[in-house]
Amino acid sequence: MTVRSADGQRSTARERRARLRAHADYTGGVYGSMLAASVVIGAGALGTYHRIELVVLLLLTGLVFWAAHVHAQLFGARLADRPWSGGTVWQVCREEWPIVKAAVPPAVAVAVSPLFGLDLAGTAWLALAVAVAGQVGWCVAAAARAGATRRLIALSAAVNLLLGLLIVLFKIVVSH
Repeated sequence: MTVRSADGQRSTARERRARLRAHADYTGGVYGSMLAASVVIGAGALGTYHRIELVVLLLLTGLVFWAAHVHAQLFGARLADRPWSGGTVWQVCREEWPIVKAAVPPAVAVAVSPLFGLDLAGTAWLALAVAVAGQVGWCVAAAARAGATRRLIALSAAVNLLLGLLIVLFKIVVSH
């Protein structure tokens, strides 16, 4: 289906999706991955828990922070700049969605951890490793999408890995 945009240009649904991907902002994914790692550490510090509780906690925390970011975008920067419509709301919701997407891999890791024979401590480490890997992956995707050089992509990955390792260090300190 061909549709005319606000500037009168014709575009297909495929072209519109390609434009959305080209303007994608992965900072929410990096942030969401760090948030998921923090949730895993916090849950581990509370003592024993059921795996399903951690899965739900990861997903719900991602959703709450997504809603908070959508709210901040709509009622902060966007409200001051221009009037907004239902289309603007959906656009902001899509832009911030990587925060939720970043919580999914660690939640899946928790859910499948019994298949690997992991106890709760092993489950927490697996989820934490997946969250840190996701954090690095999101930052590499963002840098590559922005057209960064390989050196800058590697630097960005190293910085995010260092931040992730700091979270791991916090887990070690908190659990001992």
